[in-house]
Amino acid sequence: MKHMNSEVKEERTSNKKRVDLFLVPIVLIAAFLNLFKIWTDEYANAYYTAAVKSMLQSFHNFFYASFDPGGYVTIDKPPVVFWIQTISVKIFGFHGWSVILPQALAGIGSVLLLYVLIKRTFGVWAGRFAALAMALTPIVPAVSRTNNIDSMLVFTLLLATWMLFRAVRTVKFGWVLAAFAMIGVAFNMKMLQAYMVLPAFYVFYVVATKITWKKKIAFLTTATALMLAVSVSWAVVVDSTSADKRPYMGSSQTNSVLELAFGYNGINRLTGNTSVTGSSHKQPAQTEQQTASSETKQNSNSSADSSQSSNQRKSSFSQKMQAPGGGNQNGMFNTGNPGPFRLFQKGLSDQISWLLPFVIFSIVGLFAGVKFKGPYTAKQKESLFWLAWLLPVAVFFSIAGFFHQYYLIMLAPPIAAFAGAGAVALWSMYKQHNDWKSWLLPGGILTTAALQVYIMSPYVSSIGVAPIAGVGALGVILALVLAIRKQRKNSLTNYLGAAAMVVLLAMPAYWAMTPIIYGGNSMLPSAGPDSSSGMGGPPSTATNSKQSGFNGMQPPGISSGNSSSNNQMQPPSGSSNGGQMPGGSSNNGQMQPPSGSSNSGQMQMPGGSSNNSQMPNSFSSKSSSSKRKSGGMNAEVNQKLLNYLTKNNTGEKYLFATTDSTSAAPYIIKTGKPVMAMGGFSGSDPILTVSKLKAMIKKGEVKYFYLSGMGKGGQSDVITWIKENSKEIPSSKWQSTSSSAQQGPSGNGTLYEITLK
Repeated sequence: MKHMNSEVKEERTSNKKRVDLFLVPIVLIAAFLNLFKIWTDEYANAYYTAAVKSMLQSFHNFFYASFDPGGYVTIDKPPVVFWIQTISVKIFGFHGWSVILPQALAGIGSVLLLYVLIKRTFGVWAGRFAALAMALTPIVPAVSRTNNIDSMLVFTLLLATWMLFRAVRTVKFGWVLAAFAMIGVAFNMKMLQAYMVLPAFYVFYVVATKITWKKKIAFLTTATALMLAVSVSWAVVVDSTSADKRPYMGSSQTNSVLELAFGYNGINRLTGNTSVTGSSHKQPAQTEQQTASSETKQNSNSSADSSQSSNQRKSSFSQKMQAPGGGNQNGMFNTGNPGPFRLFQKGLSDQISWLLPFVIFSIVGLFAGVKFKGPYTAKQKESLFWLAWLLPVAVFFSIAGFFHQYYLIMLAPPIAAFAGAGAVALWSMYKQHNDWKSWLLPGGILTTAALQVYIMSPYVSSIGVAPIAGVGALGVILALVLAIRKQRKNSLTNYLGAAAMVVLLAMPAYWAMTPIIYGGNSMLPSAGPDSSSGMGGPPSTATNSKQSGFNGMQPPGISSGNSSSNNQMQPPSGSSNGGQMPGGSSNNGQMQPPSGSSNSGQMQMPGGSSNNSQMPNSFSSKSSSSKRKSGGMNAEVNQKLLNYLTKNNTGEKYLFATTDSTSAAPYIIKTGKPVMAMGGFSGSDPILTVSKLKAMIKKGEVKYFYLSGMGKGGQSDVITWIKENSKEIPSSKWQSTSSSAQQGPSGNGTLYEITLK
């Protein structure tokens, strides 16, 4: 115990020392990657930004994280991160950057926390390398530059890790409780994803804490109970509240937070399947897949174009989806095919795996000579913690049925930790040993350089041959020279080792900058020369993505200047298309490309609509505008429609109702007025019935309905009733004829009016 107290005193003394000057540029790099130009993103992820706009208007909306100001339906995630975003907006005003700011700061905070965690046990240089590796892991800034949840989630879990390490050092039960309670807070950010780190927490506490087994079991049991209580606290309050006194729980099928947590946001991520209302079959998890569907609706400004697009779509149903460049796609949303080497497949490897071979060599070195029964050094214990974080998460992403590329940020902390700790450990072995351990450093450098060449090779048309050849050649040369100069203790060898680390971090650094260089995608963030597409994978060779920000595609309402662009995306036309999302038919959500030779760069997306609204770009191509209206939704509104609805509103609560959040979000953001997404985010939530809708209309709560054909799953009866009992508003009254204006809330659709006595 005296020894533990002395360690704490030493830690406090070290904390009073001056700032590590080597850490300053690392933090500045992280700040640049996470913060630079976030002010150009006007709407960020419009789905979540609309929720923040709604949460500002009342405590009721704030507490439940309501998507719309009317409190009709919530977003599909717990509220903690959105509480923080709402507070940020309250302080700085409503802007895209003010909803992004908390996540950007969390990304910087994660770099600092990892430095602190690694430095104390593995040394200051290990901490510096780990912090730099974390800052330069491409998916980290790509996610942190958006208002998605994952950056804040990782920061919270690293904060819990710091508390756990302190609990082991001080042998104080209070810190154990705090660490597990923090995981409970993280659960209220993204539900079961927060529990991915639990194996590491349990294993480390059992191995590293020098107390009796009886106390270990008692402490862990109590801490786990607290974690579970914190985790379900908000869910219990919501689920126990009468359904008519709160919004519907978005993306759930039973209006339950717990069902959302363990269903859509839980086991369905692993299986990749979820029951779709109104269907007897299984389809990939609908809500976030509908995100991509919403992203790829293309605007049609003439009946001739629409007819041509329809013919192209009909010829595509028998083919599998192609990547933006026309190549074969590896899995849904370019997340690869399940298997032990999935993290090395394109689309995932360039987001997270740049240093994985070096990490594997580091793990071998750090655990060299370890005996199962111990005793274990502090370095070995903490290495075990990071390994118990890395392996389960890596296994999950290797076998999971449905996730997005940006979820891989969960792997960034353990990879960066091993990169930092391993760099110092392998260097020490290289300098001090003459056995097999001395070969780990050159071996790690050589294999890592080889993997990086493999990762970059599909992007040769975008980045050129020189960087690929340079990394490969320098990696081989430095590895061979280090192998030849083993055990030579001079400054040249030291420089060679430092040069090797620079080479291995050079291309991850460039990849981390791509959301700034090429533009990011706030709905489906990813890094790479095609980062603005949110789809990952090699970009098209037909278009200079650096010029367009999205392989030549333009945002809604922006004239492309080339109506025959080979890279425009179009949704299928419905009916028998197997690529439909909820409300469509049964091809398990597969996305289909058009087969026509005249448009080889096109890619069809699910949706089952004849809606041709154009795919939103992450950057507006208007040279006169410094703002970009991204968000993966049609973030611009039809001003003529808005004027018509505002003028003809006779006191109705909702400005209008529509099938899903895609059409509703930009109008909520612009006006702050309630817009009803009848079927929730994807349009498939079983929220509304015909009888409920009749009652709302009779009460004067809603009068106008915009139907575009999207998101009919689970509400086909409601939509049919609307069409049969309404009058159609002539498009001339609300649809803009200008080629630079958006045709309706989310593309071509129909506006209806219903009044009941």
